[in-house]
Amino acid sequence: MSARIIQNNPTPFARIAIDPVTLDIIENALRNARVEMDATLVRTAMSPGIREQGDAFPLIADHKGRMIVGQFGSYIGPFLEGYEGTVEEGDMILLSDPYSVGGAVSHCNDWLVLLPVFKDGRLIAYTSMFGHQSDIGGKVPGSMPIDATSIFQEGVRIPPIKIYKQGQYNEDLITLIMHQVRTPDWCRADLNALIASCRVAARRVVEMAGRFGDDVFVSACEELLARNHKAMKQLIDTAISEEKVSFEDYICDDGMGFGPYKIKCTMWRENGRVVLDFDGTDPQSQASINFFLNENMMRMFFGIYMIMIFDPQILFNDGYYDLIDVRIPEGSLLKPRFPAALSGRTHALGRMFDILGGLLGQKTPEFLTAAGFSSSPHLFYSGTDKAGDYFQLFQIGFGGIPGRPLGDGPDGHSLFPNFTNVPNEFLERYFPLIIERYETVADSGGAGLHRGGNGIIMSYRFLEGGMIAIHDDRWFVPPWGVNGGKPGARATKIIEKPDGTRTIVGNKVEDLKVEADDVLHFITWGGGGWGDPLDRDPALIAKEITQGLVTAEGAKAYGVVIAADGAVDDAATTALRNTLRTDRGTIDVFDFGPTMENLRA
Repeated sequence: MSARIIQNNPTPFARIAIDPVTLDIIENALRNARVEMDATLVRTAMSPGIREQGDAFPLIADHKGRMIVGQFGSYIGPFLEGYEGTVEEGDMILLSDPYSVGGAVSHCNDWLVLLPVFKDGRLIAYTSMFGHQSDIGGKVPGSMPIDATSIFQEGVRIPPIKIYKQGQYNEDLITLIMHQVRTPDWCRADLNALIASCRVAARRVVEMAGRFGDDVFVSACEELLARNHKAMKQLIDTAISEEKVSFEDYICDDGMGFGPYKIKCTMWRENGRVVLDFDGTDPQSQASINFFLNENMMRMFFGIYMIMIFDPQILFNDGYYDLIDVRIPEGSLLKPRFPAALSGRTHALGRMFDILGGLLGQKTPEFLTAAGFSSSPHLFYSGTDKAGDYFQLFQIGFGGIPGRPLGDGPDGHSLFPNFTNVPNEFLERYFPLIIERYETVADSGGAGLHRGGNGIIMSYRFLEGGMIAIHDDRWFVPPWGVNGGKPGARATKIIEKPDGTRTIVGNKVEDLKVEADDVLHFITWGGGGWGDPLDRDPALIAKEITQGLVTAEGAKAYGVVIAADGAVDDAATTALRNTLRTDRGTIDVFDFGPTMENLRA
């Protein structure tokens, strides 16, 4: 059974021709509305994950639920197919349960608000926003237990339900939900921010339709989708071969002593469509690292990767989805069976981009990108301060971005374009801690003609005792390099006691007790390098040494010798590079670093 759309005006929209100027105006107005959604969100949310880091994703879709502008692709189709209710003017839907919408949201922390937009009795569009709630109850602060074996341990699960019904707010429902969470003030404020963002975009859509006419607006959306379809089809025909290519990468562990977990994908073109087949991916985990990968989300990943690599001018929307065939085996790490835990899916989600890079560049190495997105490092810190007030921090960290065909990978950055760091001043103002170091880790980016981005080190001095949890990956399997580029360095986490004693702790740990004046050194991975490091400009290496991005010892990976005065020793550099070229032999397309057997040993 699917949702029933209730419209007072049954007149169908007429498809009419749109001139290029009008289409361009509507396209940019929609882009601006999406930006306004983000601005509204960050100005009204309270949690640092949304307010400071932008862990939220907007969407404006046409009246059929197809994304016109946004970032994560449309989940409205799966919702409408599975929702056994009505959609009427004045309604607003809230949901968070991944299993209720086929993985359209991938863990219960992501709360999704969906607003159907009506004009003159007809459904003309949808606006939607989902954001990561810092806490939704469950067994641990932050609601992302590494050792969860069931989604029931991860906090409140919200099926698709109306928080507004024909304009009436369901206050009792929200009160019930907020009763389950540790930080209800933040949670309620963030929910209101999601609602406000959707309403802002809905107003802009109605204004556009009022200015140009409903039929013009709807026809413009159809044209934007068709234009995207045409552009993507051309990219697929030229960049994707009918010959199968496969690639695999690994999640290092599940935090419960098992791993690594393999993710494998095979890609080919068949009858004008791209097939992405995940056969060979490991079975689902007993822990929470499973990623319930919605097929449309994977289509979005593929499309945005293709667009950003091959033609960044294309407007990203859902128009090309029928060109992508995604096949994910049931019971695998990427399509676990209910009630498998899902809260730690961030590692597999991030690894999708590395896998796409490995797939798409095999036939065209000049477009190949190294590994680097890999995961989203998370830190949780909670406890009670001297005033007796409860505090709870959820923060996302960043590793090194991979080296690319057109340049170096940024240092300590996110691949998601809207993500930013939490300012240290914010952290120190609202939480009992001091950030003693926040800097790049020299030499952690893989050497290459284009260097992989360096990871970062954040050193947190805790001023109050409490509990921390760490979610990170790439501590075992390094981010690989390509076309002669070297792998990036791996992640490490260290607790330093007041007496100077240091202990390496896991990259996936839960309920780790810390005392006042303990320091956590949170070190993330570096991105893989791109291209032959022996071709990198020695003068650039010397400059990066002064900038703290490379060390004099690390310069030798590029075949560069630095004299005592900091200048390049040209003669020694030439001799070293000649020796390294002679000794290394043939350059492989991929450099994965040590073999799995050596890593295990």
